[in-house]
Amino acid sequence: MAKNSISSGAGPSQRQLRVGELIRRTLSDVLARADVHDPDLNRHAITVGEVSLSNDLKVATAYVMTLGGSDAQAAITALARNKGELRHLIGKQLTLKYTPDLRFRLDETFDRLDETRRLFADERVQRDLVARDEDAGDASAGENDR
Repeated sequence: MAKNSISSGAGPSQRQLRVGELIRRTLSDVLARADVHDPDLNRHAITVGEVSLSNDLKVATAYVMTLGGSDAQAAITALARNKGELRHLIGKQLTLKYTPDLRFRLDETFDRLDETRRLFADERVQRDLVARDEDAGDASAGENDR
């Protein structure tokens, strides 16, 4: 089969993004309704932030976080233990030829966001940003003098 010349392979395809979003919504609904018959899993309030798929759409990695971030590892363990039932419930609701195997990872997006905010609040970074803005202002003022 010929390789698609439009896709550069730099990121996920439109199909991967679309199927990932469908799985994310369906998984969120299943977890919110507590359709899985596991009290350990149902006692956690779980948010599904993103679902990324492999190139062949056979493996879906769901990035999840518990409400408040507490007991996250226990929630991931419970999700992994019930991945067969979750896969079955997702497969019933989606019209996919093949329901992907589910993997669960802790969503660290908010942790990275907090770290970025901390870095930007640093005094040295603020000083560098102000200096860069002043340099840019001087350069544009010089262009207006011409």
